[in-house]
Amino acid sequence: MGLTKQYLRYEKDGVFNLIADPNCNVEFVTLNGQEGRYVAVGGGEDVIIWDLRLSEKTVVLTGEKKAVTRLAANPEGSQLAVGDEAGNVRIFDLSSAENICTLAGHRHAITCLSYDQNGTRLASGSKDTEVIVWDVVGERGLHRMSGHKGDITQVRFLPDHEVLVSSSKDSFIKFWDLETAHCFITLSAHKAEVWDIAVVHQGRYLISGGTEPELFVWEIKENTQQSLSEDNLCPLRCIKSGSLVRSCVGRLQALVTDKSGQVLGSFGTDRNLEIFWFYNEDEVQNRTKKRRKRELKQKKEQGEEEQTEDLEPQTNLTDAVRKLLTFKCTNKIKSCDFIMGKTGEIRCSCVLNNNKIELYSVLAKSTAEHKLLRTLEKCGHRSEVRAVCFSSDALAVATGSAESVRVWNRTSQSCLRTIATDYVTSLTFVPGDRHLLAGLKSGSILVMDIGTAEILEEISAHQGEVWSVCVMPNNRGCVSGSGDKSLKFWEFEVVTPLNEENSGSRAKVLSLLHTRSLQLEEGIVCVAISPNMRYIAASLLDSTVKIFFMDTLKFFVSLYGHKLPVLCMDISYDSTLICTGSADKNIKIWGLDFGDCHKSIFAHDGAIKSLKFVPKTHYFFSCGRDGTVKQWDADNYERIMTLDGHLGAAHCLDVSTSYVVSCGSDQVVRIYARSSEPLVLEDEREEERQKEDDEKLVTGDDSVVPGQAAHSLPSKKTVGTERAVQNFCRLTGLRNGTV
Repeated sequence: MGLTKQYLRYEKDGVFNLIADPNCNVEFVTLNGQEGRYVAVGGGEDVIIWDLRLSEKTVVLTGEKKAVTRLAANPEGSQLAVGDEAGNVRIFDLSSAENICTLAGHRHAITCLSYDQNGTRLASGSKDTEVIVWDVVGERGLHRMSGHKGDITQVRFLPDHEVLVSSSKDSFIKFWDLETAHCFITLSAHKAEVWDIAVVHQGRYLISGGTEPELFVWEIKENTQQSLSEDNLCPLRCIKSGSLVRSCVGRLQALVTDKSGQVLGSFGTDRNLEIFWFYNEDEVQNRTKKRRKRELKQKKEQGEEEQTEDLEPQTNLTDAVRKLLTFKCTNKIKSCDFIMGKTGEIRCSCVLNNNKIELYSVLAKSTAEHKLLRTLEKCGHRSEVRAVCFSSDALAVATGSAESVRVWNRTSQSCLRTIATDYVTSLTFVPGDRHLLAGLKSGSILVMDIGTAEILEEISAHQGEVWSVCVMPNNRGCVSGSGDKSLKFWEFEVVTPLNEENSGSRAKVLSLLHTRSLQLEEGIVCVAISPNMRYIAASLLDSTVKIFFMDTLKFFVSLYGHKLPVLCMDISYDSTLICTGSADKNIKIWGLDFGDCHKSIFAHDGAIKSLKFVPKTHYFFSCGRDGTVKQWDADNYERIMTLDGHLGAAHCLDVSTSYVVSCGSDQVVRIYARSSEPLVLEDEREEERQKEDDEKLVTGDDSVVPGQAAHSLPSKKTVGTERAVQNFCRLTGLRNGTV
């Protein structure tokens, strides 16, 4: 028996760049007894609590592999319910940041969460078209309510009533009796999806919105003893009392209220946020009396006689609500939350679709002017990160996106420098780690000074996109490859700036000197240089990799075999192996001496976007559109491990001696650190097979008890329950329902 080869395991070391996930809502929470200062947002699989005053992360509630889709804080703001894509709901205690319990009952992603007024019950809606009411104190499910035919969009408890209201994409709004768990009212006024509902004015009005340019207002009244009959045993009745015209463009995105139900906010698919104010009962009565007096006065002036002067005036919708204001945010709104201050100030926290949080202040009692208090934007890019690289000592990380280049401290994961740029396609540190080179989609190459956060020079290098900028191993220059079919060689030089501002100073700056070019027959996707400076490899759009001699630029060998273009490649430290990753989902390992293919590996479930060798080893990492980051051994062609990757496509990665950094479409930059824990391939494969068996066990067909409806209980199959049943059957000798 041969010796078992051991490796070292990589573990998650941190995430940054994502300020707020646009696919999750924002919630004001209470920390250290302070309200209106902290907000909770989704951050991939985690929940991030931001201090809006200091613009810092206060608490990070770590999660599992599934993305967070919904948040809900209890009335005191001390607990936070977190729903994810797997259909699980986790309850966190914000004072200790501990997971109190996990409620598993839904089969698909959570779409809405809502606490009752006491904070003891929680209602959840999901894409599985079902609503579940949970007992938070007892940590168990109370009711599972089925009746909708589409995704649940919102659930709301009615205060002072044992009633739950739900809306769905099937265009219906349903009222559920929580004592009997049955539906007693179904509203069908909407012609298409109902995107949100809200309960305002202490449960008197229900607001619903969909694709229509108006919000429907329903008045909720209790049925009296005279109206109750054998045919009508409903505890409530719902009457449409009017509508509120929206000024936002597109369908309704969400309706938001504060805890008192006096403030209602709505927004659509644009930047506008509308705020409505609902008066309290005394103000409604005064406005009703004033309106009635005006009507009587007008009728007397017109000579009409009023027969019902002594009757109680009827309250109109205009007496209960008024439009406070409409204002624009700096970008499209994805979610918002309100909190009412003691002085009548409304704090509004908005999550925008460009990875930004804005905090507004609105004074409801005055002229209703809004004021932008704070903006949380310095901790992340406005768009997806497309390029990432380590400095030589791996203490700094540089990231590039469509609008900027940012330099981060790897240890603290804080942003050190921000440089505004155009669309960045490739990025690398210059030897010395004081400058950066960025290839742009426009065909230019930027030379940036990290210390001053300035662009020293913009070089019009190519006519097409600069897909690759590679520093030479001798640290004297770089090579750029472009879609214009040209490969250009540059040397580093120090020059005196020619601009007027620095003409009087003798300080010199870094620049690039073009030395030679190589014109190829197809567009260049990626470039790699062997560490011994003997070969240069260029991947072309014809799915081949051309290798040339570095000194003479004469053709050496062509690597062909991929069915789609090679998007990434790297050469080992000893210049003996070259690995290529293609859009055909395969990685090929080639010998650089003769150009022979050693092994072809089906590596990812999507196109392979990036590939890098670990320094001084034959291990390499790869990432792809499937979101995973995998480590491989190029000697025995084995997959070492799969890291918890991105929740979308992975765009780029870089590798240092002890760290791996990757970026993806989820706007998260992830860092993995090499630990001292050994990893044995046989044990790793056994754990993966065990996880696959557990998933099959959970996702298998549900067994239905004869005479009972499927999914009638507010629970679902889990690995623990299924294994407990198997052990029970094995111990008792139960087989197929018989003993």
